[in-house]
Amino acid sequence: MKNKTHLICSFLICSFITTNAQYTELINSNRPGTSQGAFAVGNQVLQLETGASTGWEEHRLLKTETDAFTIDYSLRYGLLWEQLEISFMGSYLSENVTDFRNPNNIEEYKVSNFKSNTLGAKYLVYDPYKKRSLEKPNIYSWDANNKFRWRELIPAVSVYAGVNVDTKDNPFLPVNDPQISPKFLLSTQNNFQGGWVFVTNIIVDRITSDFPTYSYIITLTHAFNQNVSAFVETQGIKSDFYADQLFRFGGAYLFWEDFQVDALATINFKDTPSRFFVGAGISYRLDMHSKDEFIEDESDGKRDDEGKEDRQDDFIEDDGK
Repeated sequence: MKNKTHLICSFLICSFITTNAQYTELINSNRPGTSQGAFAVGNQVLQLETGASTGWEEHRLLKTETDAFTIDYSLRYGLLWEQLEISFMGSYLSENVTDFRNPNNIEEYKVSNFKSNTLGAKYLVYDPYKKRSLEKPNIYSWDANNKFRWRELIPAVSVYAGVNVDTKDNPFLPVNDPQISPKFLLSTQNNFQGGWVFVTNIIVDRITSDFPTYSYIITLTHAFNQNVSAFVETQGIKSDFYADQLFRFGGAYLFWEDFQVDALATINFKDTPSRFFVGAGISYRLDMHSKDEFIEDESDGKRDDEGKEDRQDDFIEDDGK
């Protein structure tokens, strides 16, 4: 591993890296944010990420108040190559709604269903950190090893394609929305010195329906040490069916290399509806990764990865201070 901060960041909200391979010593979770990092979990790694949240909504125009409970889940698996990941992601939503439009007859009702279920695959198409593992640290200068480099602005890039599988007559979707529709995502990720990770997602969803959705997610995460991290995130959603600007913040704690817990809050600043949610979740991986895979650099014929033992040595040499 190039330095300690890359290893520390591996358990945060995005899929992190060991600079030249997808597999990391610590769990690579997308939680507690909602963005997808550019990197996969690693070949033969099966990972579950799930959480529950509860919240309140008030719609000024519809004159409704809603108590909501949601469960999010994601099952990720590294398949065939270090760059490839397949996943099944979704959420289940239950709402207790109070309708105040008729003061003489206040109505209460409950709706619940799967808000989304998506089967897809993500592939890393560009990894700027691959060649950097060949560089040796400057043993004479801490500043030389930790100073900002303009090349850090060049992100890793991955693409995602998935299929939404929706239930019929879903109350959380437009009427007559197709039960099968595509979803595409472009993800970029920068791993900066000092334990900072910056992720962006550009999402095109349900483009074959009458109400396609276009959105973006921007996530900034900071690792304070090997166990504690925090994040802030904003998500913009544009659709004729639902549009919003959401803000999230929270943190995660790594109990051991394969298990993480997290907590977060979500808020917006409009009143159609206004929203406030809090939640918590876990991430757990079943690590069946048997060996490091070497990715050949065709330009010079050298291996980008000399194995797990060398990466651990680099981790010890650079304490990130």
